[in-house]
Amino acid sequence: MNASELILNDDGSIYHLGIRPEHCAPFIITVGDPERVPTVSQFFDRIDFRHQRREICIHTGKLGNQSISVISTGMGTDNIDIVFNEIDALFSFDLNSAKPLHSPTPLTFIRLGTSGAIQADIVLDSLVVAEGAIGFDNLMHYYDPKMCDHPLAEALHSHMGNPKKINHPYYALADEGLFATCIDLGMQPGVTATNAGFYAPQGRHLRTQKVVDYDNHHLSQFEYNNSVITNLDMETAGIYGLSRVLGHKAISISAILANRINGTFSENPDKAVHDMIAVVTSSIKEGKL
Repeated sequence: MNASELILNDDGSIYHLGIRPEHCAPFIITVGDPERVPTVSQFFDRIDFRHQRREICIHTGKLGNQSISVISTGMGTDNIDIVFNEIDALFSFDLNSAKPLHSPTPLTFIRLGTSGAIQADIVLDSLVVAEGAIGFDNLMHYYDPKMCDHPLAEALHSHMGNPKKINHPYYALADEGLFATCIDLGMQPGVTATNAGFYAPQGRHLRTQKVVDYDNHHLSQFEYNNSVITNLDMETAGIYGLSRVLGHKAISISAILANRINGTFSENPDKAVHDMIAVVTSSIKEGKL
């Protein structure tokens, strides 16, 4: 592997994350906000490693019998591209020789995030777990263009009027076992749409004009095999797509802080996030997740 491709720092750590293989567990919670990392790790039984570089913060320790890391990715699938590829490299390459390992370690990713619902009946502060994710970004076009050919992605593109100036959506699936466990824990199943931004790409216009022919109400009316788009975020499709390509397991859980159809927002978003983290970390400690 050329030095320009698998880039290491002087201390042997991976380029952007600044960590080495011993610093990260193969069971990983991801969050967007670096300040949310200690909010998660406070539930660990112990923390053995702390590190922050740029927007990437990681705490690694133990939760029950599970070695575990929580890492912030920053916002958007462009950051997901960096974080997931570099974490994968930690477990897939001998960083000393830059040669691939004969048996890469399979990883488990659990995304804990916040989201806005686009179905009127989804209750604020509830938890939605994504069975699949639609990508309106273009990340997976560079890794697996066949995800654009999924029948759901094709049907959605047609529902949107086959727009030529918008990326063709792709569709990536969660790990089936993790999804089933989350349903058993009482989470609401859904399909998440991942957008390339927070404002216009998610239908918000403060001082700009709408330039596309569809909106959140239009997206909320889309249905495929009894599945509807439940919520919007900025990471899940990239997480699911890259995890599939790299051979890892992934699940995305969202605390619903806004209902875009009803125009409402959580009265206590911090509590909603705390409760989500408590449910998930408790389930990990009990060996359910």
